Formats: sequence, structure tokens, C-alpha cells
Amino acid sequence: MRTALRALATAAAALLVATAASPAPAASPTPAQSPPGSAQAPARAEPKAPDGFVPLRSVDATIIQEMRYATAHTFLGERVDGYRQPVCILTRPAARALHLAQKQLLRQGYSLKVYDCYRPQRAVDHFVRWAKDLDDQSMKGEFYPVVDKSRLFEDGYIAEKSGHSRGSTVDLTLVRLPALPTRPYRPGERLTPCFAPRGERFPDSSVDMGTGYDCFDTLSHTDDPRIQGVQRANRQFLKRTLTEVGFVNLPEEWWHFTFKPELFPDTYFDFPVGRRPVAGH
Repeated sequence: MRTALRALATAAAALLVATAASPAPAASPTPAQSPPGSAQAPARAEPKAPDGFVPLRSVDATIIQEMRYATAHTFLGERVDGYRQPVCILTRPAARALHLAQKQLLRQGYSLKVYDCYRPQRAVDHFVRWAKDLDDQSMKGEFYPVVDKSRLFEDGYIAEKSGHSRGSTVDLTLVRLPALPTRPYRPGERLTPCFAPRGERFPDSSVDMGTGYDCFDTLSHTDDPRIQGVQRANRQFLKRTLTEVGFVNLPEEWWHFTFKPELFPDTYFDFPVGRRPVAGH
């Protein structure tokens, strides 16, 4: 027995010596220790809209929303950066003014239809990158048939800042009620110039304004003298209705209006377009 106990003690002592001599295992990095950009790094929180912004539907659910930049039917030929969901977001005063205009129009058998509202700066940056890529002319046949793409900056069609990013600017048109849905755009389909007769260009539930939306051509100027008859009357009807509730038209684009005074006249926001940034507003 004494011999067995001495052997056991000797083995235990040897084990303690070996354990003490072994190096301690290296600690595994915690998520906080992970290098930036690694799979374990915490995701960057998306910016939220300030309290002055609201989803248009919370102010007026009757205004038709056809948010083009959340689809591939754009002059880029793809969905625009920052458009997560087809949601119109505006500053509260601009949304309320549209509601007033809509009430007047509904009594006359018309509705507003918005194409674009608040536009994040990242979307504008996407426009700029596209405009500098002169090899990408996939949508020229519809949106800028006669304008050389190299002149888009010089002619004012593309800029590095947009009033849309301040939240009080909206692109919109008029629809005669009852409204028919616009058929989905099929990428790769044959393109027709945006200033072609209404029956030939991409079908849109809008009344005839003489050109389609986002038509890079001087025919899009609100008071272009070549636009006459019903087309001119429709443009003036839209302009008059929105002017009465505080909007100012951009003369170069019959669809572009800014509510004055702007709630954020000097700030260009970059929160994404979607429901989450304005949740609870």
C-alpha cells in the first residue's frame, strides 16, 4: 500500500510540473476585438429620418405612388441606390400641402401620382457615377434620345446635389380617375423616345403631358412653346393646382415641384428610402 501511494504522489507531482510549464492558450478575440470590416464587426446603423419627415401615406393615402427609382425603369436601367422600398417620404409641410391639392383634384375627377419624393444623397451619387460612365447608354433610346450623354452635367440634367435630398421636393403628375395601373417595365424591352406620341411611349396612367417622366429634353420644359393644346393645358392645370398650395415649379421639368418655405433649406440627407427610417413619424 505504501508503495502504491508513493507512486501515485510521484505521478501527481509530475503532472503539476508539466501543467505549469505548458503555455496558456491564446484568448479568442471577442466581437469588440475583431478588426473593422470583419464578419464579427458590428453592423453600421442606418441613419434615421429626423422628426420633420413623414411617409406621405400617413398624411394622404389616396395619392397614387409609383416610385420609379425603386424599380429598373429608370434612366440608369436599374434600381437606384438607397431606394429600399417604394415609399414616398416628404417633410410634413410638403406632405400636408399635397393633401390639400389632392382634395381639390379629387372633386374634379383627378388624382396626383408621385414618381419621386425625398431622394437620399447616395442616390444622387449613383446618378453622378452613371453619368460619368459614357459607355453605359442602355436606356438612351427612351430617356435621352437626342442628348449626348457627355453633356448631361453641362446641360443641367445631372448634378452632384439635388433639392430632393432636402425633403420638400416631389416629382409628380396628374391621373384621370378611375386610375388604371401602369404595367410593369420589362428590362430589355424595346425603348420608345420619351417625347413620342402618348400612344407610342411607355404606357403611363398619367394624363398626356407631352413627354414621359425624366425625359432629358427641352420639350420637358414646362412652358416650351412646342407643347400646345391638351398637353399644355394639362401642364398648366398641374402647375396652377400646386402653386395654390405653396409649391414652386422648376421651369426645366414639368413634373418637379418644391414646397416653400423648405423645412430644411440647407441640409442634404442620406437616410435610405423605406418604412424603417420614418417608423413612428
